[in-house]
Amino acid sequence: MDRINVKPDEQNSTESTPVDFSQILVALIVGLVVLVIYFIYKKRSSTRSTFILTGLCDSGKSVVFSQLLYSKVPETFTSIAENVGTYHAGRLSTRLIDIPGHERVRDKFFDQYKNTAKGVIFVVDSVNIQKDVRDVADYLYTLLSDSAINPCSVLIFCNKQDEEMAKSIQVIKTLLEKEMNTVRKTRTSKLQSVDDSENKVVYLGKDGKDFEFSHLNQNIQFYEGSGKNNELENLSDWIDRMM
Repeated sequence: MDRINVKPDEQNSTESTPVDFSQILVALIVGLVVLVIYFIYKKRSSTRSTFILTGLCDSGKSVVFSQLLYSKVPETFTSIAENVGTYHAGRLSTRLIDIPGHERVRDKFFDQYKNTAKGVIFVVDSVNIQKDVRDVADYLYTLLSDSAINPCSVLIFCNKQDEEMAKSIQVIKTLLEKEMNTVRKTRTSKLQSVDDSENKVVYLGKDGKDFEFSHLNQNIQFYEGSGKNNELENLSDWIDRMM
């Protein structure tokens, strides 16, 4: 019987090439890491990405909102619904939400958006702050006591600085700290007088010391400007840094 000779090249071609599973495993791991990072980024950006404008009626919130988004002064009137718009900073954008200032509706809308807020802009009327300080401090204390706001940075914007009777940042800060101290005492005494184990006293600041914004764990800043005159550079810079 004749013997068939197989050439080495032909013999090698019939053998299967071994699969390098290590390369496949590395590719799978890299792909998984990329997906995890992507979903974490999307989750964070979707849960805390909006900015809330709030404050009392006639503080000038809607003017500030319109100037930031459209560079114009709107026809102002008491609103019972929120204003929602897109704020742009270069290639970045975010939602800006103007909450109605009327006490009958503002809590409803604030509760609707507070869990998606990355920053809260609390607008103060610098002209009428002495007259309104009790209401301003009471509302501000309520906001800062809300656990949903703890992760947010808070900017107290002293509006209407273009007017002659406007109070300075330092005066407004001092007035608010003094009144916030009174609000804290009042709320603490009321809650402690209620025989209900489910009621928890929300105490802002340091126990045994007068209230100061510097005693809070949150990042709280004071800026001044004028919505009417579109003097909002400090405010827009703050939003840009937060985005």
